[in-house]
Amino acid sequence: MPEIKPKAPICHLEENIKASKKEASVKMKIAIPKESRAGETRVSASPEVVKKLTGLGFDVIVETNAGAGASITDDDFKSAGATIAKDAESALKSADMVLKIAAPSEDEVKKMKKGAVVIAHLAILSNKKDADIYAKAGLTTFAMELMPRISRAQSMDILSSQSNLAGYKAVLDAAGQYGSVMPMMMTAAGTIAPAKVFIMGVGVAGLQAIATAKRLGAVVTATDVRPATREQVESLGGKFLTVDAEMEKEAETEGGYAKQMPPEYFEKQKVVVAEHIKKQDVVITTALIPGRAAPVLVTKEMVASMRSGSVIIDLAVEAGGNVEGAKLGQVVETANGVKIVGHENVPGRLARDASQLFAKNLFNFIKPHVDEENKTINFDFEDETVSGTCVTRDGKIVHPMLTEQKNTKNIEKDS
Repeated sequence: MPEIKPKAPICHLEENIKASKKEASVKMKIAIPKESRAGETRVSASPEVVKKLTGLGFDVIVETNAGAGASITDDDFKSAGATIAKDAESALKSADMVLKIAAPSEDEVKKMKKGAVVIAHLAILSNKKDADIYAKAGLTTFAMELMPRISRAQSMDILSSQSNLAGYKAVLDAAGQYGSVMPMMMTAAGTIAPAKVFIMGVGVAGLQAIATAKRLGAVVTATDVRPATREQVESLGGKFLTVDAEMEKEAETEGGYAKQMPPEYFEKQKVVVAEHIKKQDVVITTALIPGRAAPVLVTKEMVASMRSGSVIIDLAVEAGGNVEGAKLGQVVETANGVKIVGHENVPGRLARDASQLFAKNLFNFIKPHVDEENKTINFDFEDETVSGTCVTRDGKIVHPMLTEQKNTKNIEKDS
């Protein structure tokens, strides 16, 4: 793994910050643009975080209506100490740092000055070409989705904070689509059986889905390739469905993510799940593998075996989907009456809370590197949270997961 050299005392946000240190009257500027991606309702800052940033001596510039989708007004941001910019160009052109939810578009990159720092969910492993664009523009970029899974980084982990909300919302979406009640009801007219809910993938989203479904009174089962999740499922009152205990022993990376499993595992999984799924009322799939297409967990045959009125929520639909027949941004009803829900940007369906948590994640990432005396931010590249998320710096792509892949491709070309 190539070593990220900079012991060079630390990144001083390039020439822009050095200049501001010479002139005490010039404050470091942090921009919060309105998200340009279609359907994105979240914003990368909250009034609480803006107040903290201005309290540290930074100028915070928020593009007008940036928080509209999250029910945060320009007045809310102004009251917290921000300046409101009339458009994206006004917000970005002089910014030393840009905080975003999603990766900047090429048009947004062109509006940023050389040396600016961009912190966002870049989805860089799925959009590797973007790294070249950032490097050529001279941007220092941090992909927050690559945050190492270490205990002190938990407060910076955007995947966890957003997945937690997605798991909760998935159950509510399922309840809204399901034509019956979730809990058992004993009435004078008779007893209504509780809904059977099956969660596939027991990460943060899956665990929250289990907890929420149990709170609504459903009977919950769950499965995951990682056997360590059995205890977590059972602690929340769910039952764990095992596929192959032997193969699942090697199913987890050191970082806590699920590994790509061999084809024979998925064949066995299909058999076990096919038998179980036909008895379920609600299925929620959450399985994602960083940098890869989502694995197909629910086949068309499985969907066809389910009862009319059953609901499937595919939380991995943006990465290709866990469910055959799922369509991004649509609710599909099959010939046998099963609804397959493929909502886009599920955390954005709870935009206010999602924005507040995301903003706090970004602030927690920045705060340890604030030089309060000089009112600037000096990133320490020997810090795992920094080196583990930095994608580009000094005009180069520096993240090992990207540089190693490039080196591999070059070797293959030469040979």
